[in-house]
Amino acid sequence: MWRADRVACEDVVMFVNAAIASTAQREFRSGAAAQRLSLGFLHEYVLGNYRDLYAATLALEVNHLNAAMVVTNLLRTAREASDQQRAVEGRLIAARLRSLPPQRVYGVLRELRRLGVNNRRTRVIVRDWVAARPDPAFDAIKYRRSLSIAARHAHLRLPGEVGTVLFDWRRPKRYETPILEAWRRAHYEHRALYELPHTVAEGLAAQHGIDRARFLSGIAPKLTDGERPRLQGTAVRHKVEAVAMDLATAPLTRLAIYALSLPRPERVRCRDELIGALQAAARRAARRQAGTWGRVVAVLDDSYSAAGSGVKRRRPLAVALATHYLLEALAADYTGLWLHHRGDPLLVHPIGATGLGVRIVDALERRPDRLVIVSDGWDNDPPGQAAEVLRVWRTRLDPDQATSVVHLNPVYDADTFDVRRLAAGVATVGVRDAEDAAALVELARFATGSAGFDELRRHLADRVERFLNAEEAVS
Repeated sequence: MWRADRVACEDVVMFVNAAIASTAQREFRSGAAAQRLSLGFLHEYVLGNYRDLYAATLALEVNHLNAAMVVTNLLRTAREASDQQRAVEGRLIAARLRSLPPQRVYGVLRELRRLGVNNRRTRVIVRDWVAARPDPAFDAIKYRRSLSIAARHAHLRLPGEVGTVLFDWRRPKRYETPILEAWRRAHYEHRALYELPHTVAEGLAAQHGIDRARFLSGIAPKLTDGERPRLQGTAVRHKVEAVAMDLATAPLTRLAIYALSLPRPERVRCRDELIGALQAAARRAARRQAGTWGRVVAVLDDSYSAAGSGVKRRRPLAVALATHYLLEALAADYTGLWLHHRGDPLLVHPIGATGLGVRIVDALERRPDRLVIVSDGWDNDPPGQAAEVLRVWRTRLDPDQATSVVHLNPVYDADTFDVRRLAAGVATVGVRDAEDAAALVELARFATGSAGFDELRRHLADRVERFLNAEEAVS
């Protein structure tokens, strides 16, 4: 491979890793400001040097924050793109906006207004997205300020009473649309609060001075799957049982976060229910690949740094726990090795140093088809031991690479603009949700230089085509 192609390949994979793992929030070893600065620079660098591939990352498993940043940057710099690039970017942007949560899209629209981006293509994209929303009246009360900003900025024509409720809501004595009428009445009537979405009702409940426990009990049926986990702690403090999380439908990583948030005695008490839910979620994530990965051994990092930060509490540990159950579903024969914990994985907790080397030796002794390491990469007990173990294994004991080694890293390292790597020649990919691990393994070969830049381009082009076909079929 030519050196320029190798550098380009490394640059793009580095960006994909960052866009999957980083949310620009405080991590265990770096603050939010450093994360934001590092991630912002990386976006500008890849946008300026590899615009086509930068746009193509919208078809990958990049997280919501980075997808929104990519959309904003592509629209902000539309003048720098050719007509052909703009055509492809427009389809990718429209498709990705449809798959993003509405609050994230409204954040993009607010940022475009702040930047003064208001060309014809942007207005068409905003108009089409708003027109495709299933319930404009719902958006008018839940995302009131954001929808009004988008309507003004993109000169939107809003249907029916939506425009009235955004810009002159006190004028009508009554609204024909039920949710708008409930919102109007909720300013004066307590009962109407419980007909509204939680985030809207919460502010009005505070204005009315409604007791928190009473409010949570009444609003519980309106809570979304995303709101229930966030309110578990509040519900426990106020002894409200109606806010229970639906374990049967929750995604795998969210389930793991919830399980780890419980005190260990509570995990023991609910053990069968929690493990059953985690295994069912893992089977849903594995889909047709279940049982096809052969013999798999995982080295899972439960060191103290897996506790994460105040804003991402126990996130790295939760990704490791979720990956444990996913690999169990994917493998025909699976063994999970934690650095410190022994026994029931559900009772794992972050403790001690990150001594990966010894556990990697234990894993390789089993001669697996795949070795999967889930860690933030800060091997420090002793430093560098894991890299040396993997080097000797690759060069002396397994030169034919009968064992595939992949390192999944859930933590972005702001100083290196990438997720931290364990060793040269070992594929390292960023991961945010364990559910994406099977797809991310496809990217692993590009992270080691074993696949060229042209092959990476073909891979991304294929992913773009599949993504667009799937999204356009749904729409």
